Amino acid sequence: MPTGASDGTPARFALHACRPNPFNPRTTIRYDLPEPASVDLAVYDLTGRRVRTLLGGAHEAAGARAVAWDGRDDRGRSLGSGVYLCRMTAGSFRETRRMLLVR
Repeated sequence: MPTGASDGTPARFALHACRPNPFNPRTTIRYDLPEPASVDLAVYDLTGRRVRTLLGGAHEAAGARAVAWDGRDDRGRSLGSGVYLCRMTAGSFRETRRMLLVR
């Protein structure tokens, strides 16, 4: 992770590949913010339907961050095996990563 300041603040926005991937029952999604930002981080199925909101416009301070996802939807139901997409939006930054849930 390149840093932009001596305090270790990331130099640019980034959404990293989740670890582990494939996963069961949980994975960690890491992302970097070079400046404070409102972050939307959500999981979508392959039809484009939002199945889980991990961060819904939360204002986050600059730095390296991580969020865990347990393979459940917004209602707490376990989702089936398959490919899911993690999409992050922070200001004008947008990035999507693939995740594979194996039950």
